[in-house]
Amino acid sequence: MTQPTGTRSKQHGAVLFGLAGGMLVVAAGMAGGYYVLGNKSIASAATTEAPPKSAVEPVATKRASTATGALGAYLGSSVNVKIAGRDIPVTWAELGVEADPDEAGVASDKDIAARVAKGTLPVRLDRDKAVAKLLELKASYDRAPINAYLDLEARKIQDDAPGQGLDVWGSLPRIEGAARQGAASIALVDVAVPATVTKANLGIDDISEVMGHYETKFAVTDRDRNFNLKLAASKVNGYVMKPGEEWSFNATVGERSQKMGYKIAHVITAGEMVDGLAGGTCQISTTLFGAAFFAGLDIVKTTNHSRPSAYTPLGFDATVVWPDTDLKLKNPYDFPVAVRYVVANGEAKVEVLGKKRPYDKVVFERKVLETTPYASEERLDDEVKLDDTSLDQAGFDGYKLDRFRRFYKDGKIVKSNKWTVTYKPVTEYIRRGTNPSPDAKPAVVKEPHGPKAPSSDTYSMAQ
Repeated sequence: MTQPTGTRSKQHGAVLFGLAGGMLVVAAGMAGGYYVLGNKSIASAATTEAPPKSAVEPVATKRASTATGALGAYLGSSVNVKIAGRDIPVTWAELGVEADPDEAGVASDKDIAARVAKGTLPVRLDRDKAVAKLLELKASYDRAPINAYLDLEARKIQDDAPGQGLDVWGSLPRIEGAARQGAASIALVDVAVPATVTKANLGIDDISEVMGHYETKFAVTDRDRNFNLKLAASKVNGYVMKPGEEWSFNATVGERSQKMGYKIAHVITAGEMVDGLAGGTCQISTTLFGAAFFAGLDIVKTTNHSRPSAYTPLGFDATVVWPDTDLKLKNPYDFPVAVRYVVANGEAKVEVLGKKRPYDKVVFERKVLETTPYASEERLDDEVKLDDTSLDQAGFDGYKLDRFRRFYKDGKIVKSNKWTVTYKPVTEYIRRGTNPSPDAKPAVVKEPHGPKAPSSDTYSMAQ
Protein backbone atom coordinates (compact mmCIF):
# COMPACT_ATOMS: atom_id res chain seq x y z
CA MET A 1 0.00 0.00 0.00
CA THR A 2 1.40 3.32 -0.98
CA GLN A 3 1.57 5.95 1.86
CA PRO A 4 0.59 9.51 1.17
CA THR A 5 3.44 11.82 0.41
CA GLY A 6 2.81 14.06 3.37
CA THR A 7 2.99 11.21 5.87
CA ARG A 8 6.41 9.99 4.63
CA SER A 9 7.75 13.54 4.93
CA LYS A 10 6.72 13.79 8.61
CA GLN A 11 8.37 10.43 9.53
CA HIS A 12 11.59 11.42 7.81
CA GLY A 13 11.72 14.64 9.78
CA ALA A 14 11.22 12.77 13.08
CA VAL A 15 14.12 10.48 12.37
CA LEU A 16 16.40 13.35 11.54
CA PHE A 17 15.35 15.14 14.70
CA GLY A 18 16.14 12.03 16.79
CA LEU A 19 19.54 11.65 15.24
CA ALA A 20 20.29 15.26 15.92
CA GLY A 21 19.25 14.85 19.55
CA GLY A 22 21.48 11.81 19.96
CA MET A 23 24.38 13.68 18.54
CA LEU A 24 23.78 16.49 21.04
CA VAL A 25 23.84 14.01 23.92
CA VAL A 26 27.10 12.49 22.68
CA ALA A 27 28.55 15.92 22.20
CA ALA A 28 27.48 16.91 25.67
CA GLY A 29 29.13 13.77 27.09
CA MET A 30 32.33 14.42 25.21
CA ALA A 31 32.32 17.99 26.40
CA GLY A 32 31.86 16.82 30.02
CA GLY A 33 34.64 14.28 29.63
CA TYR A 34 36.89 16.89 28.14
CA TYR A 35 36.11 19.18 31.08
CA VAL A 36 37.03 16.48 33.63
CA LEU A 37 40.15 15.35 31.78
CA GLY A 38 41.17 18.92 31.31
CA ASN A 39 40.96 19.58 35.05
CA LYS A 40 43.04 16.48 35.75
CA SER A 41 45.72 17.66 33.37
CA ILE A 42 45.79 21.04 35.06
CA ALA A 43 46.06 19.39 38.47
CA SER A 44 48.85 17.18 37.17
CA ALA A 45 50.73 20.16 35.84
CA ALA A 46 50.30 21.97 39.12
CA THR A 47 51.63 18.93 40.98
CA THR A 48 54.77 18.87 38.84
CA GLU A 49 55.53 22.46 39.66
CA ALA A 50 54.82 22.42 43.40
CA PRO A 51 53.37 19.19 44.80
CA PRO A 52 51.10 19.74 47.75
CA LYS A 53 51.96 17.79 50.92
CA SER A 54 48.81 15.65 50.60
CA ALA A 55 49.83 14.48 47.12
CA VAL A 56 53.18 12.89 48.20
CA GLU A 57 52.79 11.86 51.86
CA PRO A 58 51.25 8.51 52.84
CA VAL A 59 47.92 8.67 54.52
CA ALA A 60 49.43 7.24 57.70
CA THR A 61 51.92 10.13 57.79
CA LYS A 62 49.04 12.60 57.59
CA ARG A 63 47.42 10.80 60.49
CA ALA A 64 50.65 10.90 62.48
CA SER A 65 51.13 14.59 61.76
CA THR A 66 47.95 15.32 63.63
CA ALA A 67 49.77 14.20 66.80
CA THR A 68 52.56 16.75 66.65
CA GLY A 69 51.23 18.48 69.73
CA ALA A 70 51.16 15.82 72.44
CA LEU A 71 53.51 13.30 70.76
CA GLY A 72 55.92 16.00 69.65
CA ALA A 73 56.15 17.25 73.22
CA TYR A 74 56.89 13.70 74.35
CA LEU A 75 59.69 13.28 71.79
CA GLY A 76 61.23 16.55 72.95
CA SER A 77 61.10 15.56 76.62
CA SER A 78 64.14 14.30 78.57
CA VAL A 79 64.84 10.76 79.69
CA ASN A 80 67.62 9.68 82.07
CA VAL A 81 70.10 7.39 80.33
CA LYS A 82 72.04 5.26 82.84
CA ILE A 83 75.68 4.74 81.81
CA ALA A 84 78.41 3.42 84.09
CA GLY A 85 76.41 4.26 87.20
CA ARG A 86 75.59 7.79 86.06
CA ASP A 87 72.29 9.36 84.94
CA ILE A 88 72.65 11.40 81.75
CA PRO A 89 69.61 13.43 80.62
CA VAL A 90 68.93 13.38 76.87
CA THR A 91 65.79 13.81 74.81
CA TRP A 92 64.02 10.96 73.05
CA ALA A 93 64.56 12.77 69.77
CA GLU A 94 68.33 12.94 70.39
CA LEU A 95 68.27 9.17 70.86
CA GLY A 96 66.73 8.78 67.40
CA VAL A 97 63.14 8.19 68.55
CA GLU A 98 60.53 9.56 66.11
CA ALA A 99 56.83 9.23 65.29
CA ASP A 100 55.99 6.02 63.47
CA PRO A 101 54.13 6.89 60.23
CA ASP A 102 52.76 3.35 59.99
CA GLU A 103 50.67 3.75 63.16
CA ALA A 104 47.65 5.93 63.95
CA GLY A 105 48.32 9.38 65.34
CA VAL A 106 47.84 10.44 68.94
CA ALA A 107 45.88 13.60 69.49
CA SER A 108 46.02 14.30 73.21
CA ASP A 109 47.81 13.75 76.49
CA LYS A 110 45.00 11.40 77.44
CA ASP A 111 45.66 9.27 74.38
CA ILE A 112 49.40 9.21 75.18
CA ALA A 113 48.68 8.11 78.74
CA ALA A 114 46.52 5.29 77.44
CA ARG A 115 49.19 4.18 74.98
CA VAL A 116 51.88 4.38 77.68
CA ALA A 117 49.85 2.03 79.85
CA LYS A 118 49.80 -0.46 77.00
CA GLY A 119 53.40 0.17 75.97
CA THR A 120 52.27 1.02 72.46
CA LEU A 121 53.27 4.62 71.82
CA PRO A 122 53.40 5.10 68.03
CA VAL A 123 57.14 5.69 67.81
CA ARG A 124 60.03 4.02 66.03
CA LEU A 125 63.85 4.21 66.19
CA ASP A 126 66.04 5.86 63.59
CA ARG A 127 68.97 3.47 64.07
CA ASP A 128 71.56 5.64 62.35
CA LYS A 129 70.72 8.62 64.54
CA ALA A 130 70.58 6.43 67.65
CA VAL A 131 73.97 4.85 66.90
CA ALA A 132 75.54 8.28 66.36
CA LYS A 133 74.27 9.48 69.76
CA LEU A 134 75.32 6.29 71.53
CA LEU A 135 78.83 6.54 70.07
CA GLU A 136 79.01 10.10 71.36
CA LEU A 137 77.98 8.91 74.83
CA LYS A 138 80.38 5.98 74.61
CA ALA A 139 83.31 8.29 73.89
CA SER A 140 82.48 10.36 76.96
CA TYR A 141 81.56 7.74 79.53
CA ASP A 142 83.41 4.52 78.70
CA ARG A 143 85.85 3.62 81.48
CA ALA A 144 89.14 1.96 80.62
CA PRO A 145 90.30 -1.01 82.70
CA ILE A 146 93.14 -0.55 85.17
CA ASN A 147 96.01 -3.00 84.90
CA ALA A 148 97.63 -4.39 88.01
CA TYR A 149 101.20 -3.21 88.48
CA LEU A 150 104.09 -3.30 90.88
CA ASP A 151 104.46 0.01 92.65
CA LEU A 152 108.12 -0.61 93.35
CA GLU A 153 108.72 2.75 94.97
CA ALA A 154 105.87 2.31 97.46
CA ARG A 155 106.58 -1.46 97.67
CA LYS A 156 102.95 -2.27 97.01
CA ILE A 157 101.04 -4.24 94.40
CA GLN A 158 98.24 -2.19 92.89
CA ASP A 159 95.27 -4.40 92.03
CA ASP A 160 93.59 -4.51 88.66
CA ALA A 161 90.08 -3.22 88.04
CA PRO A 162 87.78 -3.96 85.09
CA GLY A 163 86.65 -1.18 82.82
CA GLN A 164 83.19 -0.60 81.43
CA GLY A 165 82.11 -0.05 77.86
CA LEU A 166 78.76 0.86 76.35
CA ASP A 167 77.33 -1.86 74.09
CA VAL A 168 75.91 0.31 71.30
CA TRP A 169 74.09 -2.40 69.35
CA GLY A 170 72.81 -4.15 72.45
CA SER A 171 71.32 -0.88 73.72
CA LEU A 172 69.19 -0.16 70.63
CA PRO A 173 66.29 -2.53 71.54
CA ARG A 174 66.22 -1.10 75.06
CA ILE A 175 65.85 2.44 73.75
CA GLU A 176 63.03 1.51 71.39
CA GLY A 177 61.20 -0.52 74.04
CA ALA A 178 61.56 2.18 76.67
CA ALA A 179 60.36 4.82 74.21
CA ARG A 180 57.17 2.91 73.41
CA GLN A 181 56.52 2.50 77.13
CA GLY A 182 57.21 6.14 77.97
CA ALA A 183 59.84 5.10 80.52
CA ALA A 184 61.45 7.72 82.77
CA SER A 185 64.92 6.16 82.44
CA ILE A 186 66.85 3.68 80.32
CA ALA A 187 69.61 1.42 81.60
CA LEU A 188 71.83 1.01 78.56
CA VAL A 189 73.80 -2.20 78.11
CA ASP A 190 77.26 -2.02 79.68
CA VAL A 191 79.97 -4.58 79.00
CA ALA A 192 82.76 -5.27 81.46
CA VAL A 193 86.22 -4.78 79.91
CA PRO A 194 88.78 -6.98 81.72
CA ALA A 195 92.23 -5.69 82.56
CA THR A 196 95.07 -6.93 80.36
CA VAL A 197 97.35 -7.43 83.37
CA THR A 198 95.79 -8.86 86.50
CA LYS A 199 97.32 -9.37 89.92
CA ALA A 200 97.49 -13.09 89.14
CA ASN A 201 99.42 -12.34 85.92
CA LEU A 202 102.12 -10.53 87.89
CA GLY A 203 102.98 -13.73 89.74
CA ILE A 204 103.68 -12.01 93.04
CA ASP A 205 101.52 -10.85 95.94
CA ASP A 206 103.97 -9.27 98.39
CA ILE A 207 106.84 -6.85 97.78
CA SER A 208 106.70 -5.10 101.15
CA GLU A 209 110.16 -6.16 102.36
CA VAL A 210 113.59 -5.10 101.10
CA MET A 211 115.42 -8.41 101.25
CA GLY A 212 118.69 -6.97 99.99
CA HIS A 213 119.97 -3.77 98.39
CA TYR A 214 123.13 -2.32 96.90
CA GLU A 215 124.29 0.98 95.42
CA THR A 216 127.20 2.04 93.23
CA LYS A 217 128.19 5.50 92.01
CA PHE A 218 129.14 6.83 88.59
CA ALA A 219 130.24 10.12 87.03
CA VAL A 220 127.24 12.04 85.72
CA THR A 221 129.42 13.80 83.13
CA ASP A 222 129.92 10.66 81.03
CA ARG A 223 126.60 10.88 79.15
CA ASP A 224 127.05 7.94 76.80
CA ARG A 225 128.00 5.59 79.63
CA ASN A 226 125.11 6.89 81.72
CA PHE A 227 122.76 6.21 78.82
CA ASN A 228 123.99 2.61 78.65
CA LEU A 229 123.49 2.21 82.40
CA LYS A 230 119.88 3.36 82.24
CA LEU A 231 119.09 1.30 79.16
CA ALA A 232 120.41 -1.95 80.65
CA ALA A 233 118.78 -1.28 84.05
CA SER A 234 115.40 -0.70 82.40
CA LYS A 235 115.44 -4.31 81.15
CA VAL A 236 115.83 -5.62 84.70
CA ASN A 237 113.60 -3.22 86.61
CA GLY A 238 110.33 -4.85 87.67
CA TYR A 239 111.41 -8.39 86.85
CA VAL A 240 109.61 -11.01 88.97
CA MET A 241 111.64 -14.12 89.74
CA LYS A 242 109.45 -17.09 90.58
CA PRO A 243 110.28 -19.65 93.29
CA GLY A 244 113.02 -21.94 92.03
CA GLU A 245 113.55 -19.90 88.85
CA GLU A 246 117.06 -19.57 87.43
CA TRP A 247 117.57 -16.10 85.99
CA SER A 248 120.08 -14.98 83.35
CA PHE A 249 121.31 -11.41 82.90
CA ASN A 250 122.10 -11.94 79.21
CA ALA A 251 118.75 -13.57 78.50
CA THR A 252 116.88 -10.71 80.20
CA VAL A 253 118.89 -7.70 79.04
CA GLY A 254 119.61 -9.13 75.61
CA GLU A 255 122.17 -8.18 73.01
CA ARG A 256 124.14 -5.00 73.71
CA SER A 257 124.55 -3.61 70.22
CA GLN A 258 124.12 -0.35 68.36
CA LYS A 259 120.85 -1.53 66.83
CA MET A 260 119.57 -2.04 70.38
CA GLY A 261 120.52 1.54 71.22
CA TYR A 262 123.80 1.12 73.11
CA LYS A 263 126.62 3.64 72.75
CA ILE A 264 130.41 3.68 72.90
CA ALA A 265 131.81 4.17 76.44
CA HIS A 266 134.60 2.96 78.73
CA VAL A 267 134.99 -0.82 79.10
CA ILE A 268 137.67 -3.11 80.49
CA THR A 269 139.28 -5.22 77.77
CA ALA A 270 142.28 -7.46 78.48
CA GLY A 271 142.87 -5.63 81.72
CA GLU A 272 142.97 -2.21 80.09
CA MET A 273 140.32 0.52 80.20
CA VAL A 274 139.35 1.39 76.61
CA ASP A 275 136.35 2.70 74.71
CA GLY A 276 133.93 -0.02 73.67
CA LEU A 277 130.30 -0.65 72.79
CA ALA A 278 127.81 -0.76 75.70
CA GLY A 279 130.38 0.38 78.24
CA GLY A 280 128.84 0.54 81.72
CA THR A 281 126.71 -2.59 81.46
CA CYS A 282 128.99 -4.37 83.92
CA GLN A 283 128.17 -1.80 86.58
CA ILE A 284 124.52 -2.76 86.17
CA SER A 285 125.31 -6.47 86.62
CA THR A 286 127.64 -5.78 89.55
CA THR A 287 125.11 -3.65 91.42
CA LEU A 288 122.46 -6.32 90.89
CA PHE A 289 124.92 -8.96 92.08
CA GLY A 290 125.38 -7.01 95.31
CA ALA A 291 121.63 -6.77 96.03
CA ALA A 292 121.12 -10.46 95.18
CA PHE A 293 124.07 -11.40 97.42
CA PHE A 294 122.50 -9.77 100.48
CA ALA A 295 118.97 -10.91 99.58
CA GLY A 296 120.16 -14.50 99.83
CA LEU A 297 119.54 -15.43 96.19
CA ASP A 298 121.67 -18.30 94.89
CA ILE A 299 124.68 -17.13 92.85
CA VAL A 300 124.64 -19.76 90.10
CA LYS A 301 127.26 -18.22 87.83
CA THR A 302 129.45 -15.15 88.24
CA THR A 303 132.70 -13.91 86.75
CA ASN A 304 134.82 -11.15 88.21
CA HIS A 305 136.47 -8.51 86.02
CA SER A 306 139.99 -8.95 84.72
CA ARG A 307 140.88 -5.92 86.82
CA PRO A 308 139.10 -4.57 89.92
CA SER A 309 136.41 -1.95 89.50
CA ALA A 310 136.55 1.48 91.09
CA TYR A 311 132.85 1.51 92.01
CA THR A 312 132.77 -1.62 94.21
CA PRO A 313 135.06 -3.28 96.79
CA LEU A 314 137.70 -5.75 95.66
CA GLY A 315 136.08 -9.16 95.20
CA PHE A 316 132.51 -7.87 94.97
CA ASP A 317 131.91 -7.49 91.24
CA ALA A 318 130.30 -9.45 88.39
CA THR A 319 131.16 -8.79 84.76
CA VAL A 320 128.97 -9.64 81.77
CA VAL A 321 129.80 -9.83 78.07
CA TRP A 322 127.27 -10.66 75.39
CA PRO A 323 126.63 -13.49 74.69
CA ASP A 324 128.96 -15.78 76.68
CA THR A 325 129.93 -14.19 80.00
CA ASP A 326 126.81 -14.14 82.14
CA LEU A 327 125.48 -13.49 85.62
CA LYS A 328 123.02 -16.17 86.67
CA LEU A 329 120.91 -16.12 89.82
CA LYS A 330 118.32 -18.45 91.30
CA ASN A 331 115.44 -17.77 93.67
CA PRO A 332 115.76 -20.36 96.48
CA TYR A 333 112.66 -19.20 98.33
CA ASP A 334 109.10 -20.56 98.20
CA PHE A 335 107.81 -17.11 97.25
CA PRO A 336 108.56 -14.84 94.26
CA VAL A 337 110.82 -11.80 94.47
CA ALA A 338 110.91 -8.63 92.38
CA VAL A 339 113.79 -6.39 91.30
CA ARG A 340 113.65 -2.63 91.63
CA TYR A 341 116.38 -0.83 89.67
CA VAL A 342 116.87 2.93 89.67
CA VAL A 343 119.68 4.78 87.86
CA ALA A 344 119.71 8.51 88.56
CA ASN A 345 121.79 11.37 89.96
CA GLY A 346 125.09 9.49 89.75
CA GLU A 347 123.85 6.39 91.56
CA ALA A 348 122.74 2.93 90.48
CA LYS A 349 120.46 1.39 93.13
CA VAL A 350 118.97 -2.10 93.30
CA GLU A 351 116.45 -3.55 95.75
CA VAL A 352 115.29 -7.16 95.84
CA LEU A 353 111.71 -7.02 97.14
CA GLY A 354 109.52 -9.78 98.53
CA LYS A 355 108.54 -11.23 101.86
CA LYS A 356 110.64 -11.00 105.00
CA ARG A 357 114.08 -12.56 104.57
CA PRO A 358 114.53 -15.69 106.73
CA TYR A 359 117.94 -14.47 107.96
CA ASP A 360 118.76 -11.81 110.52
CA LYS A 361 121.99 -10.84 108.75
CA VAL A 362 123.93 -11.63 105.59
CA VAL A 363 127.66 -10.83 105.59
CA PHE A 364 130.22 -10.39 102.81
CA GLU A 365 133.78 -11.25 103.89
CA ARG A 366 136.96 -11.07 101.86
CA LYS A 367 140.43 -12.46 102.62
CA VAL A 368 143.42 -11.77 100.37
CA LEU A 369 145.53 -14.89 99.84
CA GLU A 370 148.15 -13.70 97.32
CA THR A 371 149.36 -10.40 95.85
CA THR A 372 151.15 -10.10 92.49
CA PRO A 373 152.94 -6.79 91.83
CA TYR A 374 152.13 -5.02 88.58
CA ALA A 375 154.63 -4.37 85.78
CA SER A 376 155.46 -1.03 84.19
CA GLU A 377 155.91 -0.33 80.46
CA GLU A 378 156.82 2.73 78.42
CA ARG A 379 155.05 3.88 75.30
CA LEU A 380 157.33 6.03 73.16
CA ASP A 381 155.72 8.98 71.39
CA ASP A 382 157.68 10.82 68.69
CA GLU A 383 155.23 13.75 68.77
CA VAL A 384 155.84 14.53 72.44
CA LYS A 385 158.81 16.57 73.69
CA LEU A 386 161.87 14.50 74.53
CA ASP A 387 161.70 12.84 77.98
CA ASP A 388 158.32 14.40 78.84
CA THR A 389 156.21 11.69 80.50
CA SER A 390 152.58 11.13 81.31
CA LEU A 391 150.64 8.25 82.81
CA ASP A 392 148.41 6.48 80.28
CA GLN A 393 147.20 3.87 82.75
CA ALA A 394 147.82 3.40 86.45
CA GLY A 395 149.16 0.03 87.51
CA PHE A 396 147.35 -2.24 89.95
CA ASP A 397 148.55 -5.34 91.76
CA GLY A 398 147.00 -8.71 91.06
CA TYR A 399 145.17 -10.57 93.83
CA LYS A 400 143.92 -13.98 94.73
CA LEU A 401 141.33 -13.97 97.46
CA ASP A 402 138.54 -15.92 99.09
CA ARG A 403 135.06 -14.42 99.13
CA PHE A 404 132.55 -15.61 101.71
CA ARG A 405 128.84 -15.14 102.23
CA ARG A 406 127.64 -15.99 105.70
CA PHE A 407 123.99 -16.23 106.77
CA TYR A 408 123.11 -15.49 110.40
CA LYS A 409 120.02 -16.45 112.38
CA ASP A 410 119.71 -15.69 116.09
CA GLY A 411 123.38 -14.72 116.18
CA LYS A 412 124.61 -17.97 114.66
CA ILE A 413 125.92 -18.84 111.20
CA VAL A 414 123.31 -21.12 109.60
CA LYS A 415 124.72 -21.21 106.04
CA SER A 416 127.87 -20.16 104.22
CA ASN A 417 129.11 -19.79 100.61
CA LYS A 418 132.70 -19.52 99.40
CA TRP A 419 134.26 -18.44 96.09
CA THR A 420 137.91 -18.03 95.09
CA VAL A 421 138.40 -14.86 93.05
CA THR A 422 141.49 -13.94 91.03
CA TYR A 423 142.50 -10.60 89.46
CA LYS A 424 145.48 -10.34 87.17
CA PRO A 425 147.87 -7.46 87.75
CA VAL A 426 147.15 -4.34 85.70
CA THR A 427 150.17 -3.06 83.79
CA GLU A 428 151.22 0.53 84.31
CA TYR A 429 151.71 2.40 81.00
CA ILE A 430 153.93 5.48 80.92
CA ARG A 431 154.02 7.64 77.79
CA ARG A 432 157.52 9.11 77.13
CA GLY A 433 158.31 11.70 74.48
CA THR A 434 161.17 11.19 72.00
CA ASN A 435 160.97 14.37 69.89
CA PRO A 436 164.04 16.61 70.47
CA SER A 437 162.53 19.59 68.67
CA PRO A 438 161.88 22.60 70.90
CA ASP A 439 158.54 22.94 69.08
CA ALA A 440 157.42 19.46 70.04
CA LYS A 441 154.23 19.31 72.10
CA PRO A 442 154.50 18.64 75.82
CA ALA A 443 153.10 15.52 77.42
CA VAL A 444 149.45 15.72 78.51
CA VAL A 445 149.21 14.98 82.20
CA LYS A 446 146.15 12.85 82.93
CA GLU A 447 144.47 12.47 86.27
CA PRO A 448 145.08 8.86 87.39
CA HIS A 449 141.89 6.88 87.80
CA GLY A 450 141.01 3.36 88.82
CA PRO A 451 140.56 1.31 91.97
CA LYS A 452 142.56 1.88 95.10
CA ALA A 453 144.72 -0.82 96.57
CA PRO A 454 143.08 -2.55 99.57
CA SER A 455 144.26 -1.19 102.88
CA SER A 456 143.88 -4.58 104.55
CA ASP A 457 143.91 -8.24 103.61
CA THR A 458 140.45 -8.61 105.13
CA TYR A 459 137.23 -6.72 104.53
CA SER A 460 133.57 -7.22 105.38
CA MET A 461 130.16 -5.56 105.05
CA ALA A 462 126.75 -6.75 106.16
CA GLN A 463 123.01 -6.21 105.77
